[in-house]
Parts: sequence; structure tokens; C-alpha cells
Amino acid sequence: MSTMHRFVAFVVRLAVLACGLLTLTTAQAEFDLNGTYDVGTLTPLERPEMYGDKLLLSKAEAEILEERFRKFQQRANQNSDPNRSAPEAGARVGGYNMFWLDRGDTAVSIDGKFRTSIITYPKNGRMPEMTKAGAARMQQLQDQWRLLWRSQDLAASQNTGTAWWLSNPGGAGPYDDIEQRPLAERCILGSRSTAGPPMLPNLYNNHKRIIHTPTHVMILTEMIHDARIIRLNSQHRSSAARSWLGDSIGYWQGDTLVVETVNFGEFPALSGANKNLKVTEYFSKHTDGGLRYRFVVDNSEIWSQPWEGEYSWSQAQGKLYEFACHEGNYALGNILRGARELERDALASGE
Repeated sequence: MSTMHRFVAFVVRLAVLACGLLTLTTAQAEFDLNGTYDVGTLTPLERPEMYGDKLLLSKAEAEILEERFRKFQQRANQNSDPNRSAPEAGARVGGYNMFWLDRGDTAVSIDGKFRTSIITYPKNGRMPEMTKAGAARMQQLQDQWRLLWRSQDLAASQNTGTAWWLSNPGGAGPYDDIEQRPLAERCILGSRSTAGPPMLPNLYNNHKRIIHTPTHVMILTEMIHDARIIRLNSQHRSSAARSWLGDSIGYWQGDTLVVETVNFGEFPALSGANKNLKVTEYFSKHTDGGLRYRFVVDNSEIWSQPWEGEYSWSQAQGKLYEFACHEGNYALGNILRGARELERDALASGE
């Protein structure tokens, strides 16, 4: 082959390679997940029983729901009375109003159709029944909670302003050790599986930032600054290497990023799940720049069948700022110091 022929062949190969790179670059740009998203929604995770198997709301029904919430929010955000009296001793104070809450102001809409629940399967839009082992495990956890932590969600367990735990066997209580406090309180994981997986909406701090590179996808959650690192086209680590958020790997199916997560710790962020939880997530772009997020939960030891959900992540402007949580967790020390004061008062009074 002459020098000229070799040069022409080289140019042709270079042109073919350039076309391939151009196609790849175009495809990557098309499926680029980079951006900031707001996942807040009025649509609940589980469907209210009154809807039965009805998945979709009419536009009119969705607008009624949104208007009802707007009116509630207006009432809840009225200025507090500066001359009000102090709350009764031991009362649960709660927030002043809804200023710090940002649940969202619209119902989930996918393909122009509004949803009654995020859960899409089973058909009733609710979590399936737990297995016997799963129910027994949950009951054990709840019994431990009642004995040691006294859930503030129960009317019978409101704060009494006393060292009530001293009546427990051995005087064991919820403030004996920092590691007894819930993960969200310790600023380790956000509440309500907001960092996931599955990644669910919360009452506030509902923003996510995605940084998408050729080899990794990072999802930063506003709440507790949790950061998920998803390795693309990779293999799972050994099951001996477990973590709070599990081990996530991703791959592309057409224009959808599929993420599989396993190897959780004993208590994943998803309430009730155990270390054998497997979550499969599907991320795809909406034409408006938002994301369509779908997930499948499979934990056969806990739930009688897998369950699925789906909702939209709206494109958001701006950026995520640091979520300082306890700003060094100084509040945890104060919690334990307060408990010691109550114990001293109880012992001094002979209770």
C-alpha cells in the first residue's frame, strides 16, 4: 500500500472514530442527570384507604387537594400571639407554625395524570403485610422503643419532666449512652428514608443534587447531608462490607439509569427493613427537565411480597447549602446532661 493510500485509510478511520465519539457524547448529554431537584409532594407514600385500588386522581380532584392544603398552610402560618401564656409543664410544644416545613404544594403527576399514592404495587397502594418474622421483629423493636425511648407520638408517652426510666429494670433509660439515641437525632441518617434507598419525600429539606460523571453518580440529600455514591458498570462489594445506605451500582437501560442496592446494615433507613433489603431504582428524564423516579423494594424476610412506587422529582433552581444538623451535636450533650439532672432530682426526692 502506498503512503497516500495509508494516509487516506488513516483519515477514514479517524473520521469513523470521531463520529463514534460524537454519538457517545450526544447520548451522554441526552441522559445527563446532573442538576438539583425538589422531591416534595402532597401525595402520600401509602394510599388512603378511601381510594381503594384507585391509582389516579382527576385534575379537578388534584386541584381540590392542593387548594385545601394551601388554606391549611395559611392558617398554620398565622403569626403567633406574643402575649400567649407559657405551655403547661410537660406539654409537647411542637413548632411555632409551618415556616420550617416544606412538604410540597402539588400532587404527584406522571404523564399528566395525578396519583393517589406513591406506592403503585400492590394495587391498593399500601405496603404489603409483613411476614411473621418481620412482624415479630417490628414488635420487638416497638417494645424496646416503649421501654427505653417512649415514642413522643403516643399520648401515653408524653414527656413528664421526670426520670421515669429509673423504674425500668436496672434503671436502664434512653439517655444512658449517646448511641442509644435514634440515627436522625444523632445526625447520621435523615428521617423517613429521605436518602434511601428508596429515596422518599420528607416533611422538609426535600432537595437533591445529582452530580453525574462517566463512572459515578452522586446524590446529595439536603437532609443530614447524606451523599449516595453509585458506581456505574461495576460489581457489588463483598457482603461483609455493609453500610448505612447500602452498596449501590448502576447501569443504563436505554435512557433509564437502573441502580441496584444491597449490603445494608442491620437497620436501613427504610422503616422495618433489615440487612437483606434489596432496592432497585429507575431514574429517567422528563421533557421538562425533571426526573421520573421508580423503585422496587424486595425484602422477603420482612414483607410478604415486593412492593413498588413511583413519583416525580421537579427541576429546582439554586443550590444545596450545608445542613449543619446539631452544629457539632452539642445538643446531644445537653440531652444527656438534662437526664442526669432529672435523675439527681428523683434521687434527692426519694422517688
